[in-house]
Amino acid sequence: MKAILPFCLMAGFVVGCGKSEPSKPSSSSGNPVTAPVDYLGAAAKAKGNADTAVAGAGLNQAVKLFYAQEGRFPKDLSELVRPEYLPSIPPPPTGMKYSYDASSGVVKLVPK
Repeated sequence: MKAILPFCLMAGFVVGCGKSEPSKPSSSSGNPVTAPVDYLGAAAKAKGNADTAVAGAGLNQAVKLFYAQEGRFPKDLSELVRPEYLPSIPPPPTGMKYSYDASSGVVKLVPK
């Protein structure tokens, strides 16, 4: 029992004393001088993500509403352009396009 205690202490010391560098976000340089540039880059990326989520969510809700009222999925997205569903198909974010599966009614944004 006395021999096990020093071994456990030594093992804990070896494992616990390993040096590791704290992980930094890859988009940030950590330099206070570049903080405004880092912030603007992060804000632009967040806006792009938000645009993608909003555009896809709105069309998916319109497809669900169409299915609830018509009992089927629309054949294509242009069938949603009616006063009771959508006034027009919103343009996809830059560099993206809509991918619609008429059999499942799922709208996805995919790169062009």
